[in-house]
Amino acid sequence: MEINVFDLTIGMLVGLTIGWVYLVVWKLRYTTLIREDAVQRSQAVTAGKVHEQLLPYLPDFPFNPKDVRFLGSPTDLVVFDGLADGHVERVVFLEVKTGGAGLTARERSVRDAIQAREVEWLEVRVSRPLATGAA
Repeated sequence: MEINVFDLTIGMLVGLTIGWVYLVVWKLRYTTLIREDAVQRSQAVTAGKVHEQLLPYLPDFPFNPKDVRFLGSPTDLVVFDGLADGHVERVVFLEVKTGGAGLTARERSVRDAIQAREVEWLEVRVSRPLATGAA
């Protein structure tokens, strides 16, 4: 049996071309899927941020919206329950989640510190102005 170098070379070129075309098609499909996923995740994050801001104004929200302050990170909202009435009854750290989202490690650590009552009041007094007024 004689090996024809020309036929072998043509066969290798055809195989490499088919492999290259397959790789290009796979890459295009994969890139499209990654981009679609990134867009969906971005939309979910944006929707979550909108919910965080609007939540205090929804009818079923259990606190007076005037008592709520947006913090954003590491927790979304802090509620000074009773602040609008002039007497704070309690302070509530509120984390807003949509869908099946869970707490991040930082959010869990804040939750754990609060539940362990590792919360305190600290007052810092400054004896003189920090800035001289020159801008």
